[in-house]
Amino acid sequence: MEQTRSLTDQRLGAVPIITETPVKYCLYARKSSEAEERQALSIDSQVKEMLALAERENLEIVCMKRESHSAKETGQRPVFNEIIDEIKAGQYNGILTWAPDRISRNAGDLGKVVDLLDAGILKEIRTYGQRFTNSPNEKFLLMILGSQAKLENDNRGVNVKRGIRTRVEMGLWPNQAPTGYLNQKFMDRKCMPILDPDRAAIVKNIFEKVAYEKWSGRRLYHWLKFDLNFKTIGNKSLSVSNLYRTLTNTFYYGVFEYPKNSGNWYQGKHEPLITKELFEAVQNQLTRDNIVRQSKEFTFAKLMSCGLCGSMMSAEEKYKQLKNGTVAKYIYYGCCRSKDKKCKNPYMREEELVKQLIKIIGQIEINKLNIQHKFEEELKRYDKFQRGVLRQTNPSAPYESVDPRIYMKYVLEEGANDEKRELMGCLRSRISITRGTVSIDGSKIEKTL
Repeated sequence: MEQTRSLTDQRLGAVPIITETPVKYCLYARKSSEAEERQALSIDSQVKEMLALAERENLEIVCMKRESHSAKETGQRPVFNEIIDEIKAGQYNGILTWAPDRISRNAGDLGKVVDLLDAGILKEIRTYGQRFTNSPNEKFLLMILGSQAKLENDNRGVNVKRGIRTRVEMGLWPNQAPTGYLNQKFMDRKCMPILDPDRAAIVKNIFEKVAYEKWSGRRLYHWLKFDLNFKTIGNKSLSVSNLYRTLTNTFYYGVFEYPKNSGNWYQGKHEPLITKELFEAVQNQLTRDNIVRQSKEFTFAKLMSCGLCGSMMSAEEKYKQLKNGTVAKYIYYGCCRSKDKKCKNPYMREEELVKQLIKIIGQIEINKLNIQHKFEEELKRYDKFQRGVLRQTNPSAPYESVDPRIYMKYVLEEGANDEKRELMGCLRSRISITRGTVSIDGSKIEKTL
């Protein structure tokens, strides 16, 4: 009987009743910054209000997601991106959130949401006081509210930049005070750093030791870390790079550039820590060091470690006047003392280092494939030399097999510096030098390949 009635309805042109897909919501709460939280509810408050709304209007919530990322830039919110993917996968088809600006404050993310509404995949966006569906007027309103949020962001950025520009023109410092100064917490003096009573004298002493006693950055580093146990306000030691940034910071004699490399210089209202003359003396010393310092790459430098303190081994050249009038050059390897300022590991001549490496070749674990590859390249180069220079029509027979350790000994004895460094890169064993003796980490010693 029901089937007959259904056929009759179809013949009479009756419109079938289409049951709409029920909306399943994802509750999304977001807070991007303290400034936004002062203007809107916190995440917990948003969740509480949305759950009350869902209970009041009998909305089905299938999941709840929280996020604290800013919505200013497109694609930078992992939780939001996850929601988009799950909507496309059909896990739910609605979003429940506090306000439209919780979803997006940029055009890119807003466009993703509108596209989902257009495709019918996203059925509804419900906020505390509004409802957005695939209706032209409602989508238009959603885009207006999202654009309004972006406009607020852009205007806020312009206002912040204008405020910073006004401050620096007044001689105020808008950023974190450098080491030796402290930021004041009073709102009317927030950008007026004051001298740090615990660190200012030491920072001034750093400038004086470079200018008058010709101290290097490494010596300063060890003095601050091991002798004074000097810590920044963040309870960290000053690295060598931070020391050089401090020594070249004009803020300490009262002048600063903002933004950096902009060419805009301002006279600060803060109390200078040093004089301009002392600052210039330091710059002259740093410049002199840069001129004298030569960039030379030694064969085994930084490829082995100190057996006493674990620091890397560095190298230096020494020259000696011989009785016959000539000058002999020697290269010595020693601990760079980055981990122990007072390490007693003595220096070692490069010739002695090579001899010991050759003796322990059988104990070193190597990358056999890399060694063979380098040998093949060397053989091809030699074949080209035979054909092109020596005009030999029958060059050496092709290589079939080679003992990598024999090739290693050859390179260590006869190879150029860059070839030796490449060879050392093929070693898997950890090599160290202890009181003139080359040794290998016991756990990595292997007699066979």
